[in-house]
Amino acid sequence: MDKFTTITGVAAPMPLVNIDTDMIIPKQFLKTIKRSGLGVNLFDEMRYTQDGKENPDFVLNKPAYRKSEILIAGDNFGCGSSREHAPWALLDFGIRSIISTSFADIFYSNCFKNGILPIVLKPEEVAVLMKDAEKGENARITVDLESQTVTSADGEVFHFEVDAFKKRCLLEGLDDIGLTMEKASAIDAYEKAAAVERPWV
Repeated sequence: MDKFTTITGVAAPMPLVNIDTDMIIPKQFLKTIKRSGLGVNLFDEMRYTQDGKENPDFVLNKPAYRKSEILIAGDNFGCGSSREHAPWALLDFGIRSIISTSFADIFYSNCFKNGILPIVLKPEEVAVLMKDAEKGENARITVDLESQTVTSADGEVFHFEVDAFKKRCLLEGLDDIGLTMEKASAIDAYEKAAAVERPWV
């Protein structure tokens, strides 16, 4: 998992509330267990027309937002079913941080496990950042995990809370496998001792 430190760039505005996981990645794309390749179908039903062409009105299809790493979203982002494909699709597209007033609990946890930083801010703070995002290339937002701050285009600084363990995992790029591998020497020692004590196993 890639480390998360600081991101500065143009944020994509998605002021819709209750964006659920089926909107993020529709059910027909859940057949794969690979984490890569889902970005092309991110927000598929909003992003493409029925004949498969890009919808020019959808935010991520607009030139200013095609490479956005930050998403500013409405309330209750990631609600619905608990599919882990949702953060996979977001990450594969290039989204590394989502800022909202609230997230669905399971989606929120899945983000951290996949290298995405979900940030909860007050409604008035999200409103400022949403206006920044709507300016497109004329406004750049900075997300700093170490200092736990989001800085608006005009230099206004908003502080956010994050669990210390989740913060460490993102800063060090540790997913569940990475955390396990930190204990590799202790696991090896246990296995060797167990083999001596119980050779019949």
